[in-house]
Amino acid sequence: MPESDLTKSVDALVDRAPDLPTPAVRRQLRLADGLTQRQLADALEVKPLTILRWESGQTEPRRPWREAYARLLQRLAEKYPAAVEEPTGER
Repeated sequence: MPESDLTKSVDALVDRAPDLPTPAVRRQLRLADGLTQRQLADALEVKPLTILRWESGQTEPRRPWREAYARLLQRLAEKYPAAVEEPTGER
């Protein structure tokens, strides 16, 4: 395999889209910080409906929003570790 192909393969691994928590955990993290879908949408420069779809699992964010959303969720998970647990049911 030529070196350029190897380099491309390695770059593809490094540059892959970040993993996100499940849609339910995404919602829990947002709520743990008291953020509304509109606040999050404004920060990420998307429509509130987009946040609703990401949190319901209807769609997944694409670049560059995925990286920013993943960063936000990671920071919220560090701040609210209990919110990372999968919900067991609605209250």
